[in-house]
Amino acid sequence: MQTQELKNVASQVRRDILRQVHACQSGHPGGSLGCTDLLVELYFNSMKLAQDANGKVVFNMSGANEDIFYLSNGHISPLLYSVLARRGYFPVKELGTFRQLNSRLQGHPTPHEHLEGIRIASGSLGQGLSVAIGTAQAKKLSNDPSTVFCLMGDGEQNEGQVWEAAMYAPHHQVDNLIAFIDENGQQIDGPTEKVMSNRDLEAKYKAFGWNVLRLDGNDMDEVVATLAKAKSLLGKGSPIMILMKTEMGAGVDFMMGSHKWHGVAPNDQQLADALAQLNETLGDY
Repeated sequence: MQTQELKNVASQVRRDILRQVHACQSGHPGGSLGCTDLLVELYFNSMKLAQDANGKVVFNMSGANEDIFYLSNGHISPLLYSVLARRGYFPVKELGTFRQLNSRLQGHPTPHEHLEGIRIASGSLGQGLSVAIGTAQAKKLSNDPSTVFCLMGDGEQNEGQVWEAAMYAPHHQVDNLIAFIDENGQQIDGPTEKVMSNRDLEAKYKAFGWNVLRLDGNDMDEVVATLAKAKSLLGKGSPIMILMKTEMGAGVDFMMGSHKWHGVAPNDQQLADALAQLNETLGDY
């Protein structure tokens, strides 16, 4: 898909995120908006997905012979749900059930709802990288040449399990893995620097043996280029970590640059103001 087409999809996904969270007056719009460009690029461009004879994506829980993505910071589920629906995993109109009783679109993704595209429960932070590493190792043992991707938050780096996984992957040469950290500098209690400073994440991951890249996650051209570079580094003995600078609330001016919108839903006027800044490119659900 061409970069402008990816930008068009991203605009619609951001509309979907806002409308989901507004409708139930619950959810996490800030980080969802900030990471939109990455997930759109992955699912609509970089990732090799299983498809049927007609080119429609199909979901197999095993993920054999296809790329797999794990969302570790599962609270940004409105983004993942929108991308999965727009990619064709389940009907777009189902986005209207987000966080409702008996909906498959729970506040945090969960596999027991049998929602296509969801392989693990996530949102209890710190676990996604471990799962991704295990999956990547299983693929290597099965001679499966596909890639595993995982997204974490920067506040999530406060979790000890992340660092056990970070030490494990280079030691075992898990070189079919590309991980991302969303460096938006915000978490639910405030700026990451004040809550628990990560200090120099690049130096830390390099010291453990990761191949580290940097990325402006809200520049689609740069996202495309960096993903291409990362894929060229696969199979060379080291896992890849991409430190992705984003703005929480990207795409909506009054939501950007503050932890306020980490877990707050817009009211009616705020929704209207936000949607006015985003083109409806694929049709609202």
